[in-house]
Amino acid sequence: MNFCRLFIDRPVATTLMSIAIFMAGFICYPLLPVATMPDMTTTAIMVVATQPGADPQQMATSVTTPLERRLGSIADLESIESDTNAGQAQIFLEFSSSRNIDGALRDTQAALRAARADLPTGTMDADPQAFKMDGSGFPVYLMSLTGDQKTQAELYDIANIRIKPLLAEVKGVGRVEVVGSTNPAVRVELNPGPLYKWGIGFEDVRTALASANAFTPKGFIDSNGQRMMLSTNDQAINASQYRDLIVGYRNNFYPVRLSDIATISDSVQDVYQTSYINGHRAVTLVVTAQPHANTVAIVDGINANLTHLRDALPADVNLVVGLDTSRSIRASLADARLTLVLSVVLVVLVILLFFRKMITTLIPAITVPIALSGTLAAMAAFNFTLDVLSLMSLTIAVGFVVDDAIVVLENIARHMEEGKDRYEASLIGASEIGFTVLSISASLVAVFIPLLFLPGSAGSIMFEFCMTMISAIVISMWLSLTLTPMMCAHLLEIDHGEESRKGILGHIAFVTETSLDWTLKQYGRSMHWCLRHPVLMGLTLPLSFVVLVGSVVLMPKEFIPSQDMSLLAGRIKGDATMSFQEIDRRLREVGAITQTDPDVTSTTIFSDDKNSGELYIHLKEKEERASAEVILDRIRKRLPDEPGADISFWSVGGSSQGGSSSKNTGSYRYVLRGDNVADLFGYLPTLLSALRASGKLVNVSSTTEGQSVAAYITVHRDTEARYGITPQLIQNVLYDSYGQAIVSTIHLPTTEHRVVMVLAQQYRMDPEMLRQVWISTAAGTAAGGVASNLIRVRSDASTSANSFTSLATASIQNSLANQISGNSSNGSAVSSSTETMIPLTNVASVLWKPQPLDITHRGSYYSANISFDLATGVSYNDAVDLIKQTMQTTHAPDGVLGDFTGTAGDTRKLMINGGLAFLAAIAVMYIVLGILYESLIHPITILSTLPSAGIGAVLGLWIAGESFSIIAMIGIILLTGIVKKNAILVIDFAIHAERIEKLSPKDAIFKASITRFRPILMTSLAAALGAVPLIISNGYGAEMRRPLGVSILGGMVVSQLLTLYTTPIVYLWMDAIGMRSKRLCYWLLGLVRRHSGTEPSARQV
Repeated sequence: MNFCRLFIDRPVATTLMSIAIFMAGFICYPLLPVATMPDMTTTAIMVVATQPGADPQQMATSVTTPLERRLGSIADLESIESDTNAGQAQIFLEFSSSRNIDGALRDTQAALRAARADLPTGTMDADPQAFKMDGSGFPVYLMSLTGDQKTQAELYDIANIRIKPLLAEVKGVGRVEVVGSTNPAVRVELNPGPLYKWGIGFEDVRTALASANAFTPKGFIDSNGQRMMLSTNDQAINASQYRDLIVGYRNNFYPVRLSDIATISDSVQDVYQTSYINGHRAVTLVVTAQPHANTVAIVDGINANLTHLRDALPADVNLVVGLDTSRSIRASLADARLTLVLSVVLVVLVILLFFRKMITTLIPAITVPIALSGTLAAMAAFNFTLDVLSLMSLTIAVGFVVDDAIVVLENIARHMEEGKDRYEASLIGASEIGFTVLSISASLVAVFIPLLFLPGSAGSIMFEFCMTMISAIVISMWLSLTLTPMMCAHLLEIDHGEESRKGILGHIAFVTETSLDWTLKQYGRSMHWCLRHPVLMGLTLPLSFVVLVGSVVLMPKEFIPSQDMSLLAGRIKGDATMSFQEIDRRLREVGAITQTDPDVTSTTIFSDDKNSGELYIHLKEKEERASAEVILDRIRKRLPDEPGADISFWSVGGSSQGGSSSKNTGSYRYVLRGDNVADLFGYLPTLLSALRASGKLVNVSSTTEGQSVAAYITVHRDTEARYGITPQLIQNVLYDSYGQAIVSTIHLPTTEHRVVMVLAQQYRMDPEMLRQVWISTAAGTAAGGVASNLIRVRSDASTSANSFTSLATASIQNSLANQISGNSSNGSAVSSSTETMIPLTNVASVLWKPQPLDITHRGSYYSANISFDLATGVSYNDAVDLIKQTMQTTHAPDGVLGDFTGTAGDTRKLMINGGLAFLAAIAVMYIVLGILYESLIHPITILSTLPSAGIGAVLGLWIAGESFSIIAMIGIILLTGIVKKNAILVIDFAIHAERIEKLSPKDAIFKASITRFRPILMTSLAAALGAVPLIISNGYGAEMRRPLGVSILGGMVVSQLLTLYTTPIVYLWMDAIGMRSKRLCYWLLGLVRRHSGTEPSARQV
């Protein structure tokens, strides 16, 4: 083969070319971004809308549905889901993977602007916001502020003003949320008793607060060439400045001050927020990533500013990092690198044992660092990350890249043993084996081509893995046909008997050689027996296929193995009657339990007014503690056995926890959907109870589980009309009382604070207080509009003379007061007369009705998300069958359907798409081999080795207790390449012996099996030992690597025992079929020619 001569004759050029390949990877290595897994996140955007005080049903009807209608028209939108609860709606948009995230965000923002006209006015505290986010929504970083001398409001201001903007600027950050507190505010908590006593309406108080806090331009005065700006103390900025505010006059102009009817304090806008870190009250910043962002790069960006952040904080404020997901990622990658190094060492030792000389070992061994380095350069060109999976592929590639060089070197050494010199042996040996190396590499690449087109998360994983392997295979083939022959021509030395037996290494090599000779003789004898009994050996092929299919169907399955990344997460979900104070108490109790565990380093907990709370637990380093499952079991046993709340804990393993929403408490998610909300939510408790009672699923929960109790107020329209009261007026009074209404904004140099009006807490906690709400008949317009053009300053006959001197004066004050308040109130700026107060129960009835805590939509349907994990010993298939059977036995209503999403959906798709891709890979391999060998028969011989590879891998997984996952599937795919490579070595030699040496098929295949036994054993042993470090690894990410190592090692053991005997048998069968086919074709062609009067030529046959 003249191609190899070019490089053999030019050693300097060949050496420099190899150095260039190595240097390319050496330069690119530090430039590769670091991650735990390939980018599997979808292009996702989250829209958040808030309306304080709104119940879930009202929020879903007036906010969520109009937004979904607008957002649903965005191009390339694949799915839309929403989760609506009291006062807040979250809408999750997932786009096709080809969609640019920035373009999707712009389109989303445009849709939100168009939706403004459809949304309620006056009650939403801000426009809906859109954020980039990854598919899981799991935070990558938690940072908490604590300070015993600071209030929650002060900590919030520090977090929101000083820290949040810096974190948001870090590249890759999608959203920074401040939890545990809200915007500082002056809280005015009203006492209904004095309000009734003085005859003052809620809207009067609202107007007084608004008019006491004006912040509008005043203008300027031009005088003598100077301009003087006008400024006043028109803002009241703290509680003390509001206490003496006069809200009305009674009893001959007696002033009623705000402090007479309310408690005023400097507090926060929403008191239903809490956060703790390690038992200390805190304000926490939650950082989530953008789609396709790099977690390690995000954390590096945050840590770069951490010192400056701490320096900028007051001395009495502490900054504590509660969660850093990059720590486990870095440790996982460090362990993967160590595994790679161990694989290289083991492979080199195998080569040394077989060739016995250091210089001979160096020839194939040098291709390993060069090929791996060149693969790193290819990864950089493809914009891949340096992650656990890519390092796994490099580890496995060690056996691949050295195989080609070993095959070439062994063939050259064989010619040298026959008496040729190094140069001649290198020319002949490389030329002779060149087509075999090309065939092996081409068929290996063919295995991976169909897998490049898998969709979804599996496609993201497979694409990076396959492209990395293809790069390593191509570079390895190039080096084996260029660098290896050149080095052999100048450096190769063969063994000379006694000379190689000196020293310890020589004695080891002698024992190895003796064992190999004995093994080869035994193999030759057993091969003779197998060739005499081909049917017995041939039966192992269909038997292997049947066992393989049955094992794959029956064994437990999962998408990605769960990893111990030193992170635990938990969630407390209270029942419908549980108050925020009780949720807060239980959160602190559970947090104390986790924090006292000896293996826990920090616990961050927070809650809002959604009847639930979240916990994030950081564990000690993996080598210093028990496993995450043991710690989880320990924590669960210590949890208090109190009714009323569902407490779930799970290990965070680096993969998506159940899909789009971070509220899911398990790795698997089943979504019920239907167009009838009553049927859907009526059936949900039945299904949940049945699934929990089965014992096969754990952490079973639903965000829409449970019904809260809502006060449903039925307005009697005839009665209210007689009193001059409108439904709008009733709504205003209720919102003023219970909605934590923002009645004014305090503008400060760096932020804005709010003025919040609400009933005092003791009255908000008493449901019977609704029956004591009084409505002022003078506090609204006849039309009941939210805003009026005039704020009336009313007076009666006894007080008018003392109050105002003229109607003109009153008109001016009315106009000014109305402008100051922003035309946003129906009441009086200063109430000057006792108003007629009507009890709410006179014009409305109060009924108590059940109402869902959360309302979720999936597409255009109502939906309910069910999250769960698998109990010990339960497979994914068992869960699928359980849910299907349960829905049948519990008689799910017509129209209520369900499907798996998140990890469960990915597992189901993996089984379907993976099987199709594997069949496509077999078809592509057949086509490539048929083209290379110009034969329809011999590719079948080579492909006959595949069932034995699969059965070995599956049996290995069974024995090791591993599930069938995408990692196991990768191992089986790699096995097909390794085993197929061995078959190609034998068949290529047999075809050559038949054609060149004119041997019979039986003699040719026997000689090929004996001659190729040594390189087959050497390359197989190198591949098997290269997988051993993956099995014995126990660091971070070991759970991910172990199935790959087990499947490869198990497959290599079983396949070598079978294919060394079945390949010759199938070769002879295929040869016989080929000969009979030729005779049949010759007979048919001859028959045709005889009818036409001509004889077929040999060329035509």
